[in-house]
Amino acid sequence: MRGFIHSIQTLGTVDGPGVRFVVFFQGCNLRCSCCHNPDTWDMHGGKETETGEMIDKLIRYKSYFGKDGGITLSGGEPLLQADFAREIFEESHKHGINTCLDTSGSILDGKVKELLKHTDRVLLDIKYTTDEMYRKYVGCSLERPMEFLSYLDNCGIPTTLRQVIIPSLNDTVENMAALSGIIKKHHCIDKTELLPFRKLCLPKYQNLGIEFPFEDMETPSADDIKRLYDML
Repeated sequence: MRGFIHSIQTLGTVDGPGVRFVVFFQGCNLRCSCCHNPDTWDMHGGKETETGEMIDKLIRYKSYFGKDGGITLSGGEPLLQADFAREIFEESHKHGINTCLDTSGSILDGKVKELLKHTDRVLLDIKYTTDEMYRKYVGCSLERPMEFLSYLDNCGIPTTLRQVIIPSLNDTVENMAALSGIIKKHHCIDKTELLPFRKLCLPKYQNLGIEFPFEDMETPSADDIKRLYDML
């Protein structure tokens, strides 16, 4: 099978447990105001790649993974190429390699459900906890990722809940309370990561001639993030 990818990071340490081979898929159905990878939006802007070629590269790094590491599919949005992602995960499992999916959870159809059968862990971005903010700053309803999370819970797929913390938008007591409620309701969530908003992506927007909606936002400090963790 063939699909479109943006890039590969061979020894990633922040996209799932352990050391990971991270594949960034090309194409995204959302337009998040805090997006760090606007160069992945166009579905056909990346490199067309075969599954076999991907697996050949992957197994070269297997010795680095240890018992916790493996492959992570990120993006962009891997769910847009669910068949391609599924085949990569199927082949990874044949080689005893752990699989992890980094996603917005905005798509849940038959192809995605087949992909999840071969997924060992999901990194799920819950960007905000109100439908109003989701529609304004993401481009879909809150209902979509919540439906996806409920499905993960029903399947018992270990899930890391992630949220990028954006000052003045979701660094509030109300948001942390709502996020805590989501965590308590879904037993598949065994880890939560609060990630500070950063503007390292600004040159990408400038090079593409695209306005970065959050250019004037500040980056939260380490103390700010600790305070929010304490609330959780």
